[in-house]
Amino acid sequence: MALISIHKVSKILSVTPQTLRNWDKNGRLKPIKIGNYGNRYYEENQIKELINCNTKEKLVIGYCRVSSQKQKDDLDRQIENIRTYMIARGYKFEIITDIGSGINYNKTGLLTLINKINNREISKIVVLYKDRLLSFGFELIENFAKINDCEIEVIDNTEKTEEQELVEDLIQIVTVFSCRLQGKRSKKTKQLIEALKEND
Repeated sequence: MALISIHKVSKILSVTPQTLRNWDKNGRLKPIKIGNYGNRYYEENQIKELINCNTKEKLVIGYCRVSSQKQKDDLDRQIENIRTYMIARGYKFEIITDIGSGINYNKTGLLTLINKINNREISKIVVLYKDRLLSFGFELIENFAKINDCEIEVIDNTEKTEEQELVEDLIQIVTVFSCRLQGKRSKKTKQLIEALKEND
């Protein structure tokens, strides 16, 4: 079977040669052969497979998160609100949930979501509030999603004051680091968090 050069493949897929080089690095599309001067070559079947993959119907993912097991009722409400919202819009969807801090980047659900974005399986992510996705780094995930033809839809865009955002961020940071230093059930940890909430 004849091999296709990187420049011809870039025209077929309407992407730049640099994008194809990036796909080679991240494993999305590996060339069959690399020439003496670094030129990449592909087989026709590879291109067809990628085109078929891109034309598959993509899912909408509803992402719901709470910080602790004590907020299980809040998680159930989030799920119900997001489910109702997406049914009303006729989305074909799945829901991914997490229980963990908004500054924890190793949550199972979040990692699953990132993998799905990277594999271009998702057309849209729906969250109730921005901070349900991440307390810090929302814009990073948003840009990563855009690169992979995925958008993030926030149901409630109510703007918080700078003071509210600062207090919520501080509580998240103190909670995570106090739990690491003192333990989740430590009296000092609980007192510190309660003091921050009372001063809000």
